[in-house]
Amino acid sequence: MKQDKLTDKNLEVMMGTLLRYGVLLSAFIVMIGGILYLIKFGNQQPHYTHFSGEPANLINLKSILNDAKGFHSRAIIQLGLLVLIATPIARIILSVVGFILEKDYLYVLITLIVLTVILFSLFSGSVA
Repeated sequence: MKQDKLTDKNLEVMMGTLLRYGVLLSAFIVMIGGILYLIKFGNQQPHYTHFSGEPANLINLKSILNDAKGFHSRAIIQLGLLVLIATPIARIILSVVGFILEKDYLYVLITLIVLTVILFSLFSGSVA
């Protein structure tokens, strides 16, 4: 007998799989970017007398995506970190969908509040 209903166990397995593959994908992307970075800049001596922060093209999502398409190593590393940040957010969104399908509206509300707080904290920061 096939069961079509989403159970708590199925939802937990889906969330665990999402988190596992999200972290693995992120690690793979960062590793590729790191390898490309070492190939290009591995022989250079670091300059510890002058600190310069992240370039402007590595703090804007559109620029990161464009530079990653062009195989710029630092943008690929930054993209991997964005995937890592997006993984738990995707898990929260999956939780909302699961709770809606289970008709557990109290948990839908609580999870949406958590998602709102996280998204607000991510997007409300100012870039100097």
